[in-house]
Amino acid sequence: MTNQNPIVRLSHVKKSFGEVEVLKDISLEVYPGEVVAVIGPSGGGKSTLLRCATLLETFDAGELSYGNLQVAHTEGDKAVYGAKDVIKQAKSRFGLVFQNYNLFPHYTVLKNIMDAPISVQKRDKAEVERQARELIAKMGLEGNEGKVPCELSGGQQQRVSIARALCMNPEIVFFDEPTSALDPELTGEVLKVIKQLAAEHMTMVVVTHEMQFARDVADRIVFMDGGVIVEEGPADQVINHPQHKRTQDFLARYENN
Repeated sequence: MTNQNPIVRLSHVKKSFGEVEVLKDISLEVYPGEVVAVIGPSGGGKSTLLRCATLLETFDAGELSYGNLQVAHTEGDKAVYGAKDVIKQAKSRFGLVFQNYNLFPHYTVLKNIMDAPISVQKRDKAEVERQARELIAKMGLEGNEGKVPCELSGGQQQRVSIARALCMNPEIVFFDEPTSALDPELTGEVLKVIKQLAAEHMTMVVVTHEMQFARDVADRIVFMDGGVIVEEGPADQVINHPQHKRTQDFLARYENN
């Protein structure tokens, strides 16, 4: 993997909210076709890292690049972000799936998926609709094209959200705890879709509390706690043979639940 350039690279990222240092010198690279699972206790900085990577938050210091596009760098001790066109280019390279779906409540399933490719990417409507209908079929959502989100189950809404992200043709998709709002049965539906994408070598970063899923699907696991990456490595190694006591304690708590 080292002979390829990373799709996304975060380097020495620091982020504080007031007095609280949430990210303390975090560096992470994700390579084409790789699935990276980010695990760790609540409040460890996982979602903040994702929000910084996807430009929903700005960090205080560090560097961020998507491929050859430098989005932010440090001058002195402060992060400096690129101009509007750089930010726009960066945003076109990733998709983002939230834990609470974030669908437009008054749009149909089809319109939710088609809206951004047409309005943001200015793509041909017929081409976008063809792709959207293919994605609806792939997500097992046929027959729901004309429904609005409140008529769908949580699992269906999350699958619409995944289809919406994929319709932008991103190079990488970020998932922020995509199953945390779902009951176990619906969780399985969504994890199955993510597994399918992994089998197709979609590049993904998944913040998750589903340890078995992380072990089965991820190429690499990153364990975060207290705003630092405590341990990272091949999924099987981190889950089954963790090296650090903090990782061992965290995983033991999961097994005892």
